Formats: sequence, structure tokens, C-alpha cells
Amino acid sequence: MIIGLTGGIASGKSTVSRLLFDLGAVIIDADKIAREVVEPHQPTWCHIREEFGPSVFHDDGQLNRTKLGEIIFADGQARARLNALIHPAIRARMAERRDQALANGVELIVLDIPLLFESELEHMVEKVLVVYVPEEIQKRRLMKRDEIDEEMADKKIGSQIPIELKKEKGHAFIDNSGSIEETKKQLEKILEQWRQE
Repeated sequence: MIIGLTGGIASGKSTVSRLLFDLGAVIIDADKIAREVVEPHQPTWCHIREEFGPSVFHDDGQLNRTKLGEIIFADGQARARLNALIHPAIRARMAERRDQALANGVELIVLDIPLLFESELEHMVEKVLVVYVPEEIQKRRLMKRDEIDEEMADKKIGSQIPIELKKEKGHAFIDNSGSIEETKKQLEKILEQWRQE
């Protein structure tokens, strides 16, 4: 089974990802791959440098995510340009790893993709599992996690499809506003249901 795991920013997706890993899933993490493809002198790194200039890089050549984040969260066109550079490289590497896991006979493969719906990647998976929390909790968690003010939290949340809509678009959702134990119970029930289909 190939599951696409997604959710709103700061919804606790990494918690569900860890639970799936503990249940024997191979996790293919879009965020980790996104970091790999922008390592110094990778093709995507070169494209970003051409498009945004040296000011979005540290002296050692590493991408300055904070600086680039300020640009793309304030400017939708800049975000679209960045996505056009990064997303094809991420998709190709994720598909490669998914196909490798399938070839190795892995039974549960999870593509952890925060922007699964935004990037229209439903075709890469068989089922979509959405990690959900009400927007008020989402905002509070995000402000605490990223140590940002409410305005920046609103910008980050606003750059994604609303969490209520994601909840409707998935095949199932987990309400992650309770304890880890409650989250785990919901996850196990969903997996059991999907295996019987």
C-alpha cells in the first residue's frame, strides 16, 4: 500500500510519520529530499542561485532558508518560481525511492508530502491520509514551534490550502489535537480498514 501523508503546517504530521515508521512503513520524506536537492552545487542549488542571487545563501554555500522564506512567504510569484525549480527534482527522487521500495517488496510505503494537494501529487499514491488539527491549534503550535508572531504564522498558514479543505480531500483524516495514544488508535483503525478494502 502506498500512502500519501499530508496535513497543514504544524498539524503534527511528523508524529504520525514516526508512528507509521514504528509500524514497519518505509517513509519517503519530501522535506528531507527537498534539503538533499538544494545541497551546494546540486543542479537545483545552481538554479536557485541563478534565480534569487547570492543573498539567499550563507557564506559556506548552504541555502539561507530564513532569508529565502521571508521572500517567498511575502511574494506569491517568487514562491511559484521557487516551486518550479525545486518540485520537479523532489518528485523525481521520491518516485525513484518509491519504485525501489516496491521492487524490494515493501508492503507499506509512505510518501510524507506536506504540500501533496497544492502540488497535485495524488497520482503518486493509492491513499491520502490527512493529519488534521483545528486552525486555532495549528496557529498556536506554529507560533511556538517556529518562534514567530501571529502575522508570520498567518502568512505561512495562508500559503497552503486551508486545513478544513485538506481534511475533505483525503481518503481519511486523523484528528491530532489529542494525545499520541489517541492518534495511534485512529491510525491503526484506518490502516486496518484500508487493508480490508
